[in-house]
Amino acid sequence: MTVDPDDPALDDDRVAQFFWYHTSTQADWPTRDFDPAAVLTPETRRMMGGEQQVSAWAARQRAKALHVGTYEAAVHNMLRQIRDQADRGSQFYLYRVRLKPSIVVREGWLVDPSNFVGDVGLEEVCPPDVDVARYLNYHEDPGGLSLALGSAAIASVQRVAVPLPDTWDGGWVRDAVAALEGVSGTAVPATGKPARRMRPSSSRAVLGRELGASLAGRLPVNLQDQFVSAAAPAEGEDAEQWARRTSGLFDLIDDPARVLAALDRHDPREV
Repeated sequence: MTVDPDDPALDDDRVAQFFWYHTSTQADWPTRDFDPAAVLTPETRRMMGGEQQVSAWAARQRAKALHVGTYEAAVHNMLRQIRDQADRGSQFYLYRVRLKPSIVVREGWLVDPSNFVGDVGLEEVCPPDVDVARYLNYHEDPGGLSLALGSAAIASVQRVAVPLPDTWDGGWVRDAVAALEGVSGTAVPATGKPARRMRPSSSRAVLGRELGASLAGRLPVNLQDQFVSAAAPAEGEDAEQWARRTSGLFDLIDDPARVLAALDRHDPREV
């Protein structure tokens, strides 16, 4: 995998002219005076080895680079978080990012420098006097260019909660709810080698996954698996709530113009 040599983001002078995107469960990203240890309970602090270890951990968290990329990469990131980081019930926000015109861009581009959870130290990619580093994203919108940067490189952001409210397909939601309410909640045993270690799923949850997979088949191939996982219903989840959320997630990918128009209606927040 390599970068398209005609990608306009390879032009240093144009990087700050583009909009860049990010998704997060943080309602005020990037947070000014970010304190990652603020949410730790006393028990967690003890398990981490005490305040000295907590302070060192917090310093490492604050030293991590921020990531922004294409709209597709931001949506992909959200689906990955829902699947891999237990954020299924979390509210997500889509950010549109404007960079400062004065930023210094690292020459060329890097192979994706992030680890398996997407972290990279800012100093690892942005040496002194460099504000932004381009990299070939392997994990989200594979093949596209994303940026690693510090919050000081960001001029402003616009934010909208996603999925957007009232954007679901009413016909699909009605049909999905009727189908789900038409099956029993009886347990369906898992199959295959891991079956002995897996709890049985209800027939309603199995049907929900099938309905989500049918929507996923209409999406770009590189988003289908992540969408199926993100759309999978939780056991006991309300059928209509699940159907609206799933349809809203699909609309986020299928009709980005509606989301971008919603961002247009929000004033930028200076960072």
